[in-house]
Amino acid sequence: MENTRSSLYSRMILLQNTGNLVLTEKDNVLWQSFDVPTDTLLPGQPLTRYTRLISSRSQNNYSSGFYKLFFDDDNVLRLVFDGPETSSIYWPDPWLLSFEAGRTRYNDSRVAVLDSWGHFQSSDRVGFSANDFGPGIQRRLTLDFDGNFRLYSLDTTTRSWIASWEAMIGSCRIHGACGPNSLCSHYPSSGRKCSCLQGYRVKNYTDWAYGCEPEYQLPCNSREVTYIKLSHVNFYGYNIDILHNSTLEKCEKICNESRKCKGFQYRFNKENGVYDCYPKSAFRNGFISPTYSGMLHLKQPKAIALATDQPAKISSLICSSSSIVTLNRTYKKKGERESVRILLWFVPALGLLEMICIVSVWFFLYRSRRTSDKQPYVHLSTGFRKYSFSELKKATKNFGEEIGRGGSGIVYKGVLLDHRVAAVKRLKEANQDGAEFLAELSIIGRLNHMHLIDIWGYCAEGKHRLLVYEYLEHGSLAENLHCTVIDSKMRFEIALGTAKGLAYLHEECLEWVLHCDIKPQNVLLDSNYHPKLADFGLSKLLRRAEVNDLSFSKIRGTRGYMAPEWIGNLPITSQVDVYSYGVVLLEMVTGKSPKMHVQTFGVGGEMVEKTLIEWVREIVKGDGEITAWIDEILDPLLDNTQCDKGKMALLVRVALHCVEEDRKVRPTMRQVVEMLLH
Repeated sequence: MENTRSSLYSRMILLQNTGNLVLTEKDNVLWQSFDVPTDTLLPGQPLTRYTRLISSRSQNNYSSGFYKLFFDDDNVLRLVFDGPETSSIYWPDPWLLSFEAGRTRYNDSRVAVLDSWGHFQSSDRVGFSANDFGPGIQRRLTLDFDGNFRLYSLDTTTRSWIASWEAMIGSCRIHGACGPNSLCSHYPSSGRKCSCLQGYRVKNYTDWAYGCEPEYQLPCNSREVTYIKLSHVNFYGYNIDILHNSTLEKCEKICNESRKCKGFQYRFNKENGVYDCYPKSAFRNGFISPTYSGMLHLKQPKAIALATDQPAKISSLICSSSSIVTLNRTYKKKGERESVRILLWFVPALGLLEMICIVSVWFFLYRSRRTSDKQPYVHLSTGFRKYSFSELKKATKNFGEEIGRGGSGIVYKGVLLDHRVAAVKRLKEANQDGAEFLAELSIIGRLNHMHLIDIWGYCAEGKHRLLVYEYLEHGSLAENLHCTVIDSKMRFEIALGTAKGLAYLHEECLEWVLHCDIKPQNVLLDSNYHPKLADFGLSKLLRRAEVNDLSFSKIRGTRGYMAPEWIGNLPITSQVDVYSYGVVLLEMVTGKSPKMHVQTFGVGGEMVEKTLIEWVREIVKGDGEITAWIDEILDPLLDNTQCDKGKMALLVRVALHCVEEDRKVRPTMRQVVEMLLH
């Protein structure tokens, strides 16, 4: 007991003049605050290989932040941003080698200290002094919450700390200042300001370190993207490649061909007198600098860029003092004879004007009647807007941007007068009674479902037949199947949505409809990758009483997706769509086109070719367990660790039911929906 008391009484806590708080036992130091510096170093307090400075989270939150100062394994003192998603060095300049930054890696003592006069010296040769260098001033070195490393001196008059040196002159060059997908701007009066790139939104309003997130997903089809130019904008790092002496066209082509590329930096290299290209896989550490001689080309969907790039039209009335006109207010009385003369001229002129109006109206009505007789379907009661051919020609820039082509016509992209982006389908020249155009317009006019494409209007002038649809920015399923954006979850939702749309056509709408050309090119994806069936140019509109009495003048559909009934000249029912849907499911799971044969080894080891259906059916029958066969047929683009193999296996089983040779054993689309939901 006495020994314990003696031991307790011999321990002391002492606050030294240096600011070091020390816990001692007799002559031994048990603990001292200089060994745990948090975010500040005091004069005489060493920074060693075992210690580091860590900034606070914010000005009012003193928990550990994202910035650190420490000696790395190369014996170099560095400032590092260690954020929630990534980490990067920003001091010394990361593009410089150690010796280029004035550092040495050959001193492994790893120690740095600030003296009382205001001079800091590190074992890697970095050294600096306060601008008020001298004795008698209280000082501290602090890694501030904004990531800058500053030396402060105490002003005894105002009792406030004044920065007498700082590591980073421009606060926007500190990594992580505004988080990913954002820009940092520095203003002398207000300091640092963060803002999101166009098409991005703030991820966490309480903390800019989390940056911004996109409001869209980039389509895989390069025809559906464009580039927004941002001058004097620089993003450090995350280069997919560095191309010296590159043209702008070559740089854009490389970015279009890369699924990872989100844009590119195009900068004039003053030293070599050429332009360099930096395709970017991510946007981090971005800032605006008037002295930066480069430009960021931000990759975005064309639909988003068109919607946000409309210039504001401001009407103004400007009155110039030099344009003042003095009105002549002198009144001159006219004689009575002049008034009578004017009246005599006015009455006949008025009568002539009336006659011209009557003749014009009669001529207009006569022409309208003749046009109506020739094209009785123009006044079809659909509720759609009728566009003139000149309107649609202007909207599509003389039909200059083709986005699709099918058996019934060509689809062009256009922008209507109300700034809506539209898909304009130009049908092949209709026959005299416009049967094809009337059929397509009549079918779509009867349909209304979330998984069917919306029609906005039509054009019927002379031989011209056009349909105006909503434009879906992500294009078709065919364009996106070979894109890593479409993961297993999205593929399943696309399959389910497509099944619901077909079930509506077959069983739920007022008139039963066969699509007759189900394929990935006719499954369009909206901004959220929700599917919508398109292209009813090959559809067959039925009355319910005629469902078992169908006849077609020619085979319809696309090779690889067509049901055997077409070839065998059998009655055509909704089961032809079920078969085509099953083929599409197999393509979605395997990533293989049904138009191409799959090469595999036969029993004797020889190379044999099989259809996609034969190949999948053979593998599934050979192994009962899902894990034994799903990996063998799964699309290589699907991330094996993130893929929902259970749902992919369900799609395969449903698909094999749909592609049975005997149409009588195939499920209906309503049954397909139920199988996918349960």
